[in-house]
Amino acid sequence: MTNDAARLRIGCGAGYSGDRIEPAVELAEHGALDYLIFECLGERTVGLAQQARARNADAGFDPLLSDRMDAVLPACRRHGTRIITNMGAANPLAAARVVRDRARSLGLSGVRVAAVTGDDVLDRVRGASLPILETGGRVADLGDALVSANAYIGAESIVAALADGADVVVTGRAADPSLFVAPQVHEFGWKLDDWSRLGRATLVGHLLECAGQVTGGYFADPGVKDVDGLARLGFPLAEIEAGGAVTITKVPGSGGLVTLRTCKEQLLYEVHDPSRYLTPDVTADFGQVRFVDDGADRVRVEGGTGAARPETIKVSLGYLDGYIGEGQISYGGPGAVARGRLAQRIVAERLAPLGLSRDDLRLDLIGVDALYAAGTPARDVEPAEVRLRVAARTRTMAEAVRIGNEVETLYTNGPAGGGGATRSAREVLAIASTFVPRAWVECRITVEVS
Repeated sequence: MTNDAARLRIGCGAGYSGDRIEPAVELAEHGALDYLIFECLGERTVGLAQQARARNADAGFDPLLSDRMDAVLPACRRHGTRIITNMGAANPLAAARVVRDRARSLGLSGVRVAAVTGDDVLDRVRGASLPILETGGRVADLGDALVSANAYIGAESIVAALADGADVVVTGRAADPSLFVAPQVHEFGWKLDDWSRLGRATLVGHLLECAGQVTGGYFADPGVKDVDGLARLGFPLAEIEAGGAVTITKVPGSGGLVTLRTCKEQLLYEVHDPSRYLTPDVTADFGQVRFVDDGADRVRVEGGTGAARPETIKVSLGYLDGYIGEGQISYGGPGAVARGRLAQRIVAERLAPLGLSRDDLRLDLIGVDALYAAGTPARDVEPAEVRLRVAARTRTMAEAVRIGNEVETLYTNGPAGGGGATRSAREVLAIASTFVPRAWVECRITVEVS
């Protein structure tokens, strides 16, 4: 498609790794899509995937990859819908082989699956004197604790894979909106330095990338913002014209809704400066965006532009940062809060020898002060039940295990009526950010055919 009358239909089949699969099937079957995008990769997700790949060279991709491909590949092949996803996570090459094998098992021959690699820059940044944005330290300071470093790649490599005839494109840490920018650039023949068009394309990606959020998920508030059909929420699609007109909608009859308010909330989601939204492709400007009601579950998007892309690429760093131990127990009936408070004091005294700082230990009564602490409004009526949650960051796994153990001992060594105790201990994978020169990120495309 290269003329101004052309229209492109792009749907979002997932907004995070564990998202529902049924709405993507609905889009594949009934959305009349040109492209179906699965945006499944978060900052912590890719760090965990790197750890999985370190344990098994054939692992490290999204655990629902096979299930999603089995669910949508037949319909996508039948309707000529191409798939783009970052479910490759830490291992796009292995993910592409899985997609190839799933296509073969479904009797779909000739499916071209492109793996885009190059976002893994761990070897380049390890030991480098690059500033860490969140801490003010240096990447070199992390030493052996650094387990992953993935650059946010843009649309360029995905565009190249599409131009090479890929039916499915699997990436690692591609920037979320870039997954949606790529098909627009490819189909409409836009230049990669056409900043105004890339800014609008990024706007489309930002509105779609969280899937059900723009169709009423993470939006509903009974009596304030009512949303019907959340149990079968429909995921969004965009109708895009080469001339710039964009409409956000969903499959007719699916649950949820697309309104001015859902679009406005999603526009502001995770955006610090709407006039300078930095991506690998463009510095997008959402400052003059307008939404216009275009009928039931249809919102027209106007405005959106862009300026030159940043000179550097953001990198998400994953590093080991101690351990967290946790324990929980419930108290119900008259005096539940008082018994919960007593349990807090007992555990605090028992943990005192560990020397935990105030910032490293939390003792909350869920339903009383877990979210707002001292700022929790006073209640006229005491809650009928509370749940004590104790969590602490520790230096060793043994100390983390002790946290949950101390809560569990409240069964027979604490207040009356405790029940439903749980405990856990885990290593902490922390996430931080830095920036690297673009020249450090060299993407490659590998093709598998079913």
